[in-house]
Amino acid sequence: MPENPQVRARDEPIPVAARRPLRQGADVHPNPGPGPAPRHRNLPKPTPRDVVSGFVTGLFSIPEGMAYATVGGFSAPMGLWSGAVPTVIGSIFSRTVLMVTTLTSAIALSAQSILVGAGLDPGDLGSVAALTVMVGLWMLLLGVLRLGSVMSFVSTAVMTGFTAGIAVQIVAGVVKDATGYTPEAHNTVGKLVEGVLHVGEWDGATVLVAVATVAVWAGLQLVKPLRKTATLVSLVVVTVVVALLGTDVERVSDIAAIPRSLPPFTLPDLGAMPELVSGGLAIALIALAQAAGIGAAVPNPDGSRTDVSKDFTAQGLANVAGGFFGALPTGGSLSRTGVATSGGAQTRWAGIFAGVWLIVLVLLLGPLAGEIPMAVIGGLLLVIGGELIVGRWADIVLVFRTSWLSAAALVVTFAATTQLPLQQAIFLGAGLSIVLFAVQAAKRGRLVRFVPTGDGDFRVEDAPADLPSGQTTVLHYVGTGFFAEVNRLEEEWPHTAHTQDAALVISLRGSAGIPSTTFLKSLDRLLDRWHEHGVDVVVCGVPEDLRQRFETGGVSGRLRDSVVPSGDTLLGSVREAYDLAERRRIRRAASADG
Repeated sequence: MPENPQVRARDEPIPVAARRPLRQGADVHPNPGPGPAPRHRNLPKPTPRDVVSGFVTGLFSIPEGMAYATVGGFSAPMGLWSGAVPTVIGSIFSRTVLMVTTLTSAIALSAQSILVGAGLDPGDLGSVAALTVMVGLWMLLLGVLRLGSVMSFVSTAVMTGFTAGIAVQIVAGVVKDATGYTPEAHNTVGKLVEGVLHVGEWDGATVLVAVATVAVWAGLQLVKPLRKTATLVSLVVVTVVVALLGTDVERVSDIAAIPRSLPPFTLPDLGAMPELVSGGLAIALIALAQAAGIGAAVPNPDGSRTDVSKDFTAQGLANVAGGFFGALPTGGSLSRTGVATSGGAQTRWAGIFAGVWLIVLVLLLGPLAGEIPMAVIGGLLLVIGGELIVGRWADIVLVFRTSWLSAAALVVTFAATTQLPLQQAIFLGAGLSIVLFAVQAAKRGRLVRFVPTGDGDFRVEDAPADLPSGQTTVLHYVGTGFFAEVNRLEEEWPHTAHTQDAALVISLRGSAGIPSTTFLKSLDRLLDRWHEHGVDVVVCGVPEDLRQRFETGGVSGRLRDSVVPSGDTLLGSVREAYDLAERRRIRRAASADG
């Protein structure tokens, strides 16, 4: 089977244009064929690769989860529990079957800020549980309202900018783990610059361990049967070597001790929940961006379509459940999803096993897992960041070759992703995408002339600058009726100041599809101009919804008996309208001569 291209990133997900071919044992119904997408609520049979992938992801979740919790100012074990119950529940209900729901750095940092802003103690389990449940309730509501569709407004150029920005964030985020030097800058780019400028302060042992991890991983990529387990093998091999050599580097246990216990049952502080309504929504929006990114970056193995809104609902269920079991707010994690796919995940069971394996590893090997060097984690995350850029390089080149507007959107989004909070950057990107569409739509509108050929057909020509006298002219409006487009085109209609004995047919078939007040007002002004100069007007190719808008907008009174609806044939309404306008013109000319 061909290799399945997957892009792995840290916790903030940005889509990567990759498609996975169907694989044996994938999350798929027998003989999928045409028809509705498979119902992912039904669990497929787990595969051996899912077991291995779950083990790799569960093991990786120990150091990463503890690190994220600590960065957010929370107790390190809460990072572990955030990868247990929420991961299992999220994997069961998610429509992006390989997505792993767990704690991310963006959520951890936001949660700490929200609790402090609400006057609550981040160390109080009841307050944390209340925030997690509140986030889950918001996610459920937004999922039911289908607000995940907002991500469909984000263009490839914007998503590519996000990808590049996240790759920079990945590298900046592991400067300390991979070099031993702790940057003081809070800015993403500043961390990188500061790290490079202080290369003399790097810890040699830490750098050596990180480089060794990358080297072992790269070597395993050269052996095809070992590629799927490269993350786990490189993590275990380098950890064992460091332990045998007694190399003095920071370890997971230096962050906090790993307890041998099940996730604790926790009751949310109901009194704190009213103070967390707005903060819970903010975290939910961050998770929306993350889930949407993973849905595009990691397509379902069976080729079925993901559903961002239903993924959001699944994360809502994961947070509501996780709130009662010691978890911080969680969302789709591209880093953990990337580890799972790199480990060979084939079905949603990989995520379920990840949560189960995490609990088992903590119970059996808690203190032993604490021996994993943080430099190993840093090295693996550097690999993930590099893969993210490599996977999107073709898109980056394509965007810059397409247009300067697309390139500008990429650059602005990249800068926003490295400088602003994730939720602000993602919605700024959505706004940029809409603006780009508006600019392109406004340029698309134009007028063309249909000239009768004598055999019942029409040929297409450029619209004339002046409306010809003594004949019926057919003009086809190519556009959507978008207000910016209408305003630009209003002065491009043929002039009629010197026109005599003329009729005009306006073809709107397939055009003016947007219910625009601007279009109706413009048409009304044009009808005034044409009637003032004695030009009879017939409008054809009018669908029923547009005809109704003509009536509500008052245009129908100006076009009485002059509206020809769309027909079953492409040019049928044009021919009918042309014959009607020509008969009227000839009759009017004859009446004038008489």
